[in-house]
Amino acid sequence: MKKSFKVLFIISLLYLVTMIPQDAFAMHIMEGFLPKGWAIGWWVVSIPFMAISINKLQKLLKEHPDKKLLVALAGAFVFLLSSLKIPSVTGSCSHPTGVGLGAILFGPWVIVILGVIVLLFQATLLAHGGLTTLGANAFSMAIVGPFVAYAVFKLLKKAKVNTFVSVGIAAAAADLITYVVTSIQLGVAFPADNMMVQIGKYMTIFAFTQVPIAIAEGILTALIFERIAHYEGEGNLIEKVY
Repeated sequence: MKKSFKVLFIISLLYLVTMIPQDAFAMHIMEGFLPKGWAIGWWVVSIPFMAISINKLQKLLKEHPDKKLLVALAGAFVFLLSSLKIPSVTGSCSHPTGVGLGAILFGPWVIVILGVIVLLFQATLLAHGGLTTLGANAFSMAIVGPFVAYAVFKLLKKAKVNTFVSVGIAAAAADLITYVVTSIQLGVAFPADNMMVQIGKYMTIFAFTQVPIAIAEGILTALIFERIAHYEGEGNLIEKVY
């Protein structure tokens, strides 16, 4: 377990880089952007997931206290990657999500509340996202993303695909689905003349930056997972915590 501190230390150093002052271009739906009905609706949808996630996290830490450091690392990984904002052609930005690693290590439920906490800190400290839109942002990144990562990983493992390849593909899928869901959220909230056309426009715009970011995130997540597995043992990481 001590060797895991090396990974956490590297992530902490990279995090410091993200704290360099910069203009706040936020991919997360910004404060006050969604109509009131949609903002409340996404909160209503997301809150039950948050409540279940808190219970799952408490159960995990109680049954596997030795996993506390890895849980902290998974949360730091989400914060780090989702804070790396890259300007997009929209005048907004794209960024990795980081939720795939935690979903693979602990299952999707645990990472939900970690993702929500990250989004809350970003909204209040980095002007990245917002409080009224936290429900919508949580649904796309902290709920749908982890569940897709988990499902893709399990399917690939069942098909006997190499573990680290499975991790990379699952992390990339979680990244991409987050932006698909965000595009849908924006398209249905602001349908203009044709809702499907609007959704397609958002997806197309985000694709320019998000596809290469998703590929890079998949590779990075696989590398981080490989290092953790090297020290902890792959079986200890996956089989005993689901």
